[in-house]
Amino acid sequence: MSRRQDATEFSTPPPLERGDQVAVIAPASNPSLEAPHVYELGLERLETVFGLEPVEFPTTEMDNDELYANPDARASDVHDAFADPDIRGIVPVIGGNDQVRMLNHLDPDVLRSNPTRFFGYSDNTNLALYLWNLGIVSFYGPAVMLELAMDGEMFEHTVEYTERAFFGDSMGELEPADRFTDQPGNWVEPAALEEPRETEPSPGWHWSGGSDPVSGRVWGGCLEIIDQQFLAGRYLPDEERLEGTVLALETSEEIPDSDWVAGVLRALGERGLLEQFSGVLVGRPPARTHLEDRPPEWREEYREQQRSVIAAVLEEYNPDAPVVQGLEFGHAYPTVPIPIGGCVEIDPQDERIRFD
Repeated sequence: MSRRQDATEFSTPPPLERGDQVAVIAPASNPSLEAPHVYELGLERLETVFGLEPVEFPTTEMDNDELYANPDARASDVHDAFADPDIRGIVPVIGGNDQVRMLNHLDPDVLRSNPTRFFGYSDNTNLALYLWNLGIVSFYGPAVMLELAMDGEMFEHTVEYTERAFFGDSMGELEPADRFTDQPGNWVEPAALEEPRETEPSPGWHWSGGSDPVSGRVWGGCLEIIDQQFLAGRYLPDEERLEGTVLALETSEEIPDSDWVAGVLRALGERGLLEQFSGVLVGRPPARTHLEDRPPEWREEYREQQRSVIAAVLEEYNPDAPVVQGLEFGHAYPTVPIPIGGCVEIDPQDERIRFD
């Protein structure tokens, strides 16, 4: 179904069981000190919803200035969480924007020798792609202060697929959610956690590009972090390893302009990379921030503009690749923790997506 597959041996770390310990670390940033009620709700749901025992590591006590000044301490938490035989999974507090500075402090032998299920997205794309280079599958979410601390109750869609990521051998087939939200949470007022966020009907997934079924191993994450990875140029896989893989991408609550998205993708196209992917999966972009609650018409136009430029750039550089947009992973909710490094089948004819 796909072109050349990467010959590197990949492994998915063993699934968790109810009652297992999971490490909670802050490898990116840590707003828990400013909003402890949100953080505590996320820890509580690890226990009450999923039956897991959260174990807080030292970085969860560090503020953002300390974390920035001590990337080696963040790396130590990652090492210790992977190496601890009692820890079966690792869940970050949240994302951030400088994790790339931590990567040169990591010891690949520690991670390779102790494969453990890592869950995290946004800035944690850096660590997920570092693990990809080592042949270790990770999962694109959840995070303690985001999905796990969702206002009101967690989305059932999120719970279902997070349980598969925590406890399953495979994510299986994806189904679109009926409703979604990109409304930011109110972390200032503790009482706001009791009120569900506004939701709106989901328009479903948007299919474009090639019509033939394809399969491949997933590579990617947050586009803003992928851009940083290519600018740094230090932690990328050999480009031939990407041939036949499936690109996953999504944009963050920074709400990048569609021209910027198109420019980054065109640069990857000119580099000869876009033509190597057998397919492309795109997460639904958020269109609201804590700073500005834009009207529904603006938000839909923003999403449509992003869908349009992504489809156009892929049509130019890789017209045979099926492109599926509006998926439930990334910075809008509910979310699905797709496996970075896992294998996926994309069938445009039946409009099906299934992970091995």
